[in-house]
Amino acid sequence: MKSTVIKELVNVELKNPILVEGFPGLGMVGSIATTYLVKQLKAQKMATLYSPHFPYHVLVNKKGSARLLRGEFYFWKNETGENDFILLTGDSQAQTIEGQFEVANSILDFVEKKNVKTVITLGGYRNEIEETPNVVAVSTNPALFEKALKAKAISSEAGTPIVGTAGLLLGLAKFRKIDALCLLGETRGYFPDPKTAKSILEILKGIITVDVDLKGLDEEINRSKEILGRMQDIEKRRLKYMEKMRRVEEERMTYIS
Repeated sequence: MKSTVIKELVNVELKNPILVEGFPGLGMVGSIATTYLVKQLKAQKMATLYSPHFPYHVLVNKKGSARLLRGEFYFWKNETGENDFILLTGDSQAQTIEGQFEVANSILDFVEKKNVKTVITLGGYRNEIEETPNVVAVSTNPALFEKALKAKAISSEAGTPIVGTAGLLLGLAKFRKIDALCLLGETRGYFPDPKTAKSILEILKGIITVDVDLKGLDEEINRSKEILGRMQDIEKRRLKYMEKMRRVEEERMTYIS
């Protein structure tokens, strides 16, 4: 495999489809949000993306079989709304600058053939959060941006870079006359953050016509709180121990002198 390949599994006719993308990134926010949508909507797999720009290892399951890292496209037909959906998530992002551009262009090549006119990318940005994480919106289309603000997203500071697939799809879509919106939720970023994923999905529900119950994320949120609490306890004990060792060392040096 010398370049990115997308293998289509089923060829379906979709009604004014919107692409929603969420690859792993800070806090796994985009991945958690998109995967949750796939499960809740019972979306069906439509294509698989493979790339030599993904990390060079395979994933092994409990039965001992192995597979390459991949991206997966799913589709969901929206019976009550104007738009069907293509949902894209995966195991990893490309690991090089060139790879990021190739994968992003391959994604847009594929969805352009499916007549996608709007792309929404999901991800996280690093920031300490209090209670409810803020969600930043960036768009190439003023009307789409206003929709996001009405849904309680906030605007980004000028000059803020959006790194990775979420940003590149936004930038490259403009050259193809595809409207694009990026939703980034604030996250500490060092462990999976379902709370921020839920905040993003709440904003997304205010932009597109999709009825998804988000209560299923609450269990994951409680579990992540427990993990964070344990990590904070460990850090407190570490700092306390380091302070104790510092005092012991100071006393030893005073005794020697």
